[in-house]
Amino acid sequence: MIAIIVNGKRQQVDVSSDTPLLWVLRENLGMTGTKFGCGIAQCGACTVHLDGEAVRACQTSVSSVAGKKVTTIEGLSADNSHPLQLAWIAEQVPQCGYCQCGQIMTAAALLTKHPNPTGDQIESAMVGNLCRCGMYQRIWHAIRRASASMKKGA
Repeated sequence: MIAIIVNGKRQQVDVSSDTPLLWVLRENLGMTGTKFGCGIAQCGACTVHLDGEAVRACQTSVSSVAGKKVTTIEGLSADNSHPLQLAWIAEQVPQCGYCQCGQIMTAAALLTKHPNPTGDQIESAMVGNLCRCGMYQRIWHAIRRASASMKKGA
């Protein structure tokens, strides 16, 4: 048994220590917001937070997260009211929706580090997240909208 903390809850999972966190989240814990995209950490669909840092769950072994806090899209906001989630809707970012959870989790980590990010900071943070629908412009607008909203709420 491996003990992990996901979205603030201590979980016990009976899996091999080298099992990717992605599969533990999806198959053992039923948290399907984190998506499988490529399996080689190149698309960003599986992005979660590990102690606040954006990481690719497909290449993160479950044993490496023991004692650390894992946050998934399900844990970002209980009622989908996180400023990024609201900005995503306002900017009409979702198209097919497949990459959205990973995009939002990457953007959330960015805004934690840089509450008012520059264009270069947005580009640097988001470059590893692919969107097959090409909504990159809308994603940038949503990040800026969320940043502004978070400043007003502070």
